[in-house]
Amino acid sequence: MRLENKVAIITGAASGFGEGMAKRFAEEGAKVVVADLNANGAERVANEIGRAAAIWTQTDVSTRSEFDEMVYAAKSAFGRIDIMVNNAGYTHRNGDMLDVDETTFDLITAVNMKAIYHAALAVVPVMARQGGGVILTTASTAGIRPRPGLTWYNASKGWAITATKSMAVELAPKNIRVNCLCPVAGETGMLEKFMGADTPEIREKFRASIPLGRLSTPLDIANAALWLASDEAAFITGVALEVDGGRCI
Repeated sequence: MRLENKVAIITGAASGFGEGMAKRFAEEGAKVVVADLNANGAERVANEIGRAAAIWTQTDVSTRSEFDEMVYAAKSAFGRIDIMVNNAGYTHRNGDMLDVDETTFDLITAVNMKAIYHAALAVVPVMARQGGGVILTTASTAGIRPRPGLTWYNASKGWAITATKSMAVELAPKNIRVNCLCPVAGETGMLEKFMGADTPEIREKFRASIPLGRLSTPLDIANAALWLASDEAAFITGVALEVDGGRCI
C-alpha cells in the first residue's frame, strides 16, 4: 500500500492515462479526487473505485476558480492534499502548423501550460502548511523529441518540462517534489489527433518508431506515476521520466 493515507487529485481522470492513475493509486491505498471536464466520465471512474476512496469533480483546468473549488472539495472530503497530478491535456490534429487556428492554440496553452500555474497557486500553500507534497505533470516525449505535425502541442509539452524543473528547485525547501512523465503515444482519446488519422498503416508507422514495438498503455503510465508519487521516490525531484519504450533514445 504505497500511497496509504495519501490524498491525490488527478485531472483528466475520466479516461485514458488519468483513469489508469486514479484506479492504480486507489489500489495502493490513496484517496482520490477524480477531476475532469467530462462529469459523466469522472463520476463513473469514482464509482468504480468506490465511494470510500474516491470523489469526483467537474473541473475545467483552464479556469482558476474551478481549481479552488476542486481543492475545497478534496479538503472537505479527505482533509488534506498530498499529491497533485496535472494530467489533463489537449492537442491539435497532426498537420501543418500554419493550419492551427488561434482558438485551438489558446486552448492548448490553457490546458497544457496555464493549468500547471493554476494548480501551483491552488495546492502549493496547502502542501507547504502540511510539510510537503508531490506535484506530477503528464508531459510527453513530444517535449523531448518532437514529431513533425504537432508543433504547438510539442512546444506546450516542452514548456511543461521546463516548468517542472524550475518548480522543483524553487519548491524543494518546502519539501514539495515536482516531476513529470513523458509518455509516448498511447491508447487514449487523443491518439487519433496525434496520428492525424487512425488507420492500421499509420498505427504501424508510430509503433515502428518505438524500440519495444508497441504504444503505451494507461497502466504503463500509472505505474510510473505511482512510483514518482510514492515515498520510494523521496529523493527524486525535477525529473522528466521517459515512459516511452525507448522512443527518445
